Amino acid sequence: MGKEMVPKKLFLTKGVGRHKERLTSFELALRDAGIAAQNLVRVSSIFPPNCKLIPRAQGVKYLHPGEVVFAVVAENSTREPHRLIASSIGVALPADRSTYGYLSEHHTFGQPDDVAGEYAEELAAEMLATTLNVDFDPDRSWDEKKEIYRISNKIVRTANVTQTAVGDKNGLWTTVLASAVLIFD
Repeated sequence: MGKEMVPKKLFLTKGVGRHKERLTSFELALRDAGIAAQNLVRVSSIFPPNCKLIPRAQGVKYLHPGEVVFAVVAENSTREPHRLIASSIGVALPADRSTYGYLSEHHTFGQPDDVAGEYAEELAAEMLATTLNVDFDPDRSWDEKKEIYRISNKIVRTANVTQTAVGDKNGLWTTVLASAVLIFD
């Protein structure tokens, strides 16, 4: 199979679900993300070489009910009222698109979407930077590291998709989900 199994497109999506049953809240988060009708296979976090990042609206058109779909998934759940939860996927793309990039999964409590999203981006960028031999100080701020990556001309883009929610006030399960969905067409 080899190269036939290298995805050509990828899209980011997110969703939230609430229900008295945890599994159903997860299903509702998948529905909100537009990926509930597929059989998801969770994979690790490589952004394939020569893969194109496409918008969600375009990406879901490639999906078919019952299809086995590979995805990087971050999820988090709570039934604690008023508890802030987050799930995020970070993306780091190399300037040389013939090599691979990185995706990261981050799931946390108490972080607003901008903080969780930046953290996920930073994780992905650091993983990519270490494979590209970009010299950086891991203790520097994310803004300082972004500037180093930009100057190195080896990392061209970072991004994230993040879903946050506050636990249901009546104690229903609340689930958040962020995903990078791989497309082979």
